[in-house]
Amino acid sequence: MFLRVDKLQIELPPPMRQDPNAASALQELLGGKYGEMSTLGNYLFQSFNFRSKSKLKPFYSLVAAITAEELGHVELVSNGVAMLANGPDEPDRDVAGPDDISDAPYETMKDARLAAAFFSHGGGAVPVDSNGLSWNKDFVTTTGNVIFDLLHNFHLECGARLHKLRVYESLTDPTGREVCGYLLVRGSVHAHAYALALKKITGVEIEKMLPTPNIPLGNIPECQKYLAEGSHRCLYTFSPEDYREIAGVWGNGEMALPDDPPGELEVVEGMPDGGKIHELVGEPCAFTPDYAPEEMFEIAEKLYKKSR
Repeated sequence: MFLRVDKLQIELPPPMRQDPNAASALQELLGGKYGEMSTLGNYLFQSFNFRSKSKLKPFYSLVAAITAEELGHVELVSNGVAMLANGPDEPDRDVAGPDDISDAPYETMKDARLAAAFFSHGGGAVPVDSNGLSWNKDFVTTTGNVIFDLLHNFHLECGARLHKLRVYESLTDPTGREVCGYLLVRGSVHAHAYALALKKITGVEIEKMLPTPNIPLGNIPECQKYLAEGSHRCLYTFSPEDYREIAGVWGNGEMALPDDPPGELEVVEGMPDGGKIHELVGEPCAFTPDYAPEEMFEIAEKLYKKSR
């Protein structure tokens, strides 16, 4: 089962401006072939279908723990997309009343790269790529063969790293770049973990192929604080007491990748401290949340008080 916590894995800086096209670029990291929906979908169903879980516990636990982290990555990218599409918060905007709709207050949205993101989703994120093509089940590989699946996962993380770098290089807004910087560090961890798992089984030192592509994280400003805190050396269980067996793969004297700050790999029980979720304000003339925001807020306040 899954436990949900009302936080993001990191705190995202607010966007400098409304930028629907930057949001569409970030969508590639959500619904693209190598996006977070793909890493989540692959590891989720591999963990469900894993054979001989009790006998192969370290490898099953590795896939299962990374699955939970990937679910948080889907949440993180989705929030980044919505923040860029929404722009900086104007706290009173959702109570100011609707604009004159005859003045076409959203005229610029018709020229956005993904106009449907506004017309159908109110500026929110959905599992599509940067061109609006739907993520699909064909991106999921689950064969039941441990070595094949782990090798596929290594390939998937390396492909995701390449895509994150390209998206990063297309963005200037701090929100999108922070998403990319964090995911580049954590994606490197996952690729390293799958490489070590394959090494344990086959003896092949596949981690020597990392990083792929060969652009050290030290060159990316948004990665530095995560490297400084040792995030590149930590693998989380995302569980209060389960999946500790990943220590058989991640740890045991294994060290950080050569281009990263040095140190021994460590398993962290639980999850990152996380950061607050950005609150998107309502858009009355776009019918979000709906007709009269002040009435909605009043109803919600009454319900909240009753719940206490």
